[in-house]
Amino acid sequence: MKIAVYSHHGFEKDFIEEANSAGHDLCLLSQKLTAETVNEAKGCAAIVIFSSDKVSKEVLGQLKKMEVQLIVTRSAGTDHIDLEAAEAMGLKVANVPSYSPYAIAEHTLALALALLRKLKPSFARTSQYNFDLNGLVGTEIHQKTFGVCGTGDIGKAVAKIAHGFGAKVLLFDEKEDDFLAGVGWASYTSKSELLGQADIISLNLPLNKGTHNFISADSIQKMKDSAILVNTGRGGLVDTTAVHQALTQNNLAGYGMDVYEDEKGIFYKDRSAAKEKDPLLVSLIAMDNVVVTAHQAFLTRNALWNMMGTVFQNLNDFSEGRTLNHLVSA
Repeated sequence: MKIAVYSHHGFEKDFIEEANSAGHDLCLLSQKLTAETVNEAKGCAAIVIFSSDKVSKEVLGQLKKMEVQLIVTRSAGTDHIDLEAAEAMGLKVANVPSYSPYAIAEHTLALALALLRKLKPSFARTSQYNFDLNGLVGTEIHQKTFGVCGTGDIGKAVAKIAHGFGAKVLLFDEKEDDFLAGVGWASYTSKSELLGQADIISLNLPLNKGTHNFISADSIQKMKDSAILVNTGRGGLVDTTAVHQALTQNNLAGYGMDVYEDEKGIFYKDRSAAKEKDPLLVSLIAMDNVVVTAHQAFLTRNALWNMMGTVFQNLNDFSEGRTLNHLVSA
């Protein structure tokens, strides 16, 4: 089966080749899927996309005309795909619902620790052979209140790790996880209660109409001035301008961000020589109490192997006429 793989990155190559045990004819494309690049999928029965691809109704219409039948995204989230349009056109969409929750959960804690222990300014000092400790007094997670917003597989892993650090764990989700609801070391509460009590707040929600700008200026007003916020979910969960303002006014102690609401066209590429740079992102990067990573929480060997394994399971099942276990719909 001929398959176009969009937004292909060098770090994926070995994992894709190993997972393609069925010997599909792969067209590896570094370009994102757009209305201009969609013709690269001509003659393909399926395409594989990344979270940075924007699959609009227009693009779906072109894929339909070229008789592409299946879209597989190398992600759990599907907010980059117009699922309603795909469903109306009869195009199948499959995802990777879980590839390594602990990869993202551990990165969440890494960002939190970097902020709490002031590692960013510490690294900057030692790189200049400066070993002065003034201004580097940190905070421990132990006995702090750790709020987890979103208790799917990733949020559950974050909660378990936070508990291992000795934190009191608060949870928020419209649907409670049976395991977490039954343990004695964590408790579900309202969004307002969590924001008001938590010292560390982790965002592990999917992005949809109900969660867009989950953290807004109003949300920040409910938070402690000493709280830190960590987002390893989706950029759109946060009103970044409101967070930036809170940081500059000392209404928020720190922000760890692996995702950014305007990251498309910036993340996954070397933009160091770009003449024009996102001014909000540049300002955040310059702050000692902000830690920015480039949407890399998922980037572990175990996660990539699991991800590609599921991608090609979807492709193989489709090719062989079997039921697809990871279909998603509107």
